Amino acid sequence: MTVTYSSQVANARLGSFSRLLLCWRGSIYKLLYGEFLIFLLCYYIIRFIYRMALTDEQQVIFEKLTLYCDSYIQLIPISFVLGFYVTLVVTRWWNQYENLPWPDRLMNLVSSFVEGKDEQGRMLRRTLMRYANLGNVLILRSVSAAVYKRFPSPQHLVKAGFMTPLEHKHLQKLSLPHNSFWMPWVWFANLSTKAWIGGRIRDPILLQSLLNEMNTLRTQCGQLYAYDWISIPLVYTQVVTVAVYSFFLACLIGRQFLNPAKAYPGHEMDLVVPLFTFLQFFFYAGWLKVAEQLINPFGEDDDDFETNWIVDRSLQVSLLAVDEMHQDLPPMERDMYWNEPEPHPPYTAAAAQSRRPSFFGSTFNISLDKEDMEFQPDLEEQEGAHTGIIGRFLGLQSHDRQSPRTNSKTKLLWPKKEVLLHENRPNNLGGAGQNTSDQEDSKAWKGEDVFKSAVLYGRSGYHSAPQTPLSHTPMVFPPGQSAPSSLRRISGIDDPVKDQSLQPATPRSKNFELLPENARASTEHPEMIHMRRKTVEFNLMDMSEAPEHLREPHLGQSTSNIHTILKDHGDPYWDLENRDEAHS
Repeated sequence: MTVTYSSQVANARLGSFSRLLLCWRGSIYKLLYGEFLIFLLCYYIIRFIYRMALTDEQQVIFEKLTLYCDSYIQLIPISFVLGFYVTLVVTRWWNQYENLPWPDRLMNLVSSFVEGKDEQGRMLRRTLMRYANLGNVLILRSVSAAVYKRFPSPQHLVKAGFMTPLEHKHLQKLSLPHNSFWMPWVWFANLSTKAWIGGRIRDPILLQSLLNEMNTLRTQCGQLYAYDWISIPLVYTQVVTVAVYSFFLACLIGRQFLNPAKAYPGHEMDLVVPLFTFLQFFFYAGWLKVAEQLINPFGEDDDDFETNWIVDRSLQVSLLAVDEMHQDLPPMERDMYWNEPEPHPPYTAAAAQSRRPSFFGSTFNISLDKEDMEFQPDLEEQEGAHTGIIGRFLGLQSHDRQSPRTNSKTKLLWPKKEVLLHENRPNNLGGAGQNTSDQEDSKAWKGEDVFKSAVLYGRSGYHSAPQTPLSHTPMVFPPGQSAPSSLRRISGIDDPVKDQSLQPATPRSKNFELLPENARASTEHPEMIHMRRKTVEFNLMDMSEAPEHLREPHLGQSTSNIHTILKDHGDPYWDLENRDEAHS
């Protein structure tokens, strides 16, 4: 019993010592103890010189220097510079970890897609995975010092079993002045295609899935090569290092405790240990050391990636998955929860406290009164109660509300016919005038629907071509002057017709000439017809002095007649209209 007890105590002590040693190897204390001891020694040496070796006048000068350093030490942006640097380094470190080539997904596809239990099928699967592991070892050998020391030459890879002598000769024959980590992936792709041609892979879709996964691993290897090639700029690292060390160099003088008898502001206490200065050194210097350790995670430090273990694990697991585990399945049988719709795995006594009920949502336990859970009547029944501005905001319309008045903007959405009717209608007083304004307001509220339903040439403000004048009033020139030559070319009017149509016109005098319905069969001279058509002038804004047969009762018919006749004579205006209508 005594020997057994003593051996247990020894093992416990050895275990605690080994744990302490592991904590020391992977801790921040190992990285900082050297710099911290130097900082601590320099601080107390300066304190001893200030208190014991300086004269009174020299002490005054040192005290002024201390106050100066303490006041301007905060100008060094240590937190800003160091924070950005550590963020960049940690992001880069994590990205390198995510690009480590793990062959687990690829070996699953090879084991399931490449068929055949014979020697040829087994050799095909093992060769494919050996190519994948060879590509991983070549890239890790290029970026990791630990892997390079393990395989310093291609002959070591041949002896380790990652490559055959014939493959080594093939690599030497294809040697280039570049890194050759990509060659095994080319072999993998060609061998996979050969397996599909030979019938070992049934479907080309399976081959595509296999090659896609292979390309994913190839991309990860390329990312590791790029991270090793393009490092963090050295200038950035130097700036951060100089900022940290200059900050604590100023702290050696600026954080000294001065003589309290001289009553300097902020120096009422005389402490021996500057606790917060030491904590600040521990945090900032430790932050810098962590960033320096994470810049290259493929080294031989305690916190670097275990690349040699990754090489061993990848080879062992991948060959096992594609060889011995290929089509080697355990027999299927019913599980223990076969007849249970809600299986409940058991808990041990140590884990019983972690058992929790299912989460249904944050509003699951809300309780409401019975009155609050009753549905309310529909708000549409109370539509008449909402009037005025509130009703407009709610989108409700009542029959007794006042419609908005017509303005110039709403008139632009009306067809030309309604604009003529609106302008020519007399302003009645009393109830008739009110009904007329209500009808006009209802037309104004049609808005976009009325504008879309009208034909193109009937919309207000429509012009068939850029040369068409923007006003409905004909162009008037002073007596004795002719129209410009550009207008002749645009309108296409002959000289005699131009002289007639461009005569000075008196205000509020319009000429109208209606053509009959059978004008299509007219035998008049084409030039006369062209001249007759050009003399028709409209003023859509003022129809009060038009002839009696052009007023409201006959406006629709007259307009339609003119429309029909003008279209029948092949005017380019109507050709453009027909083209726009067909396009719309």
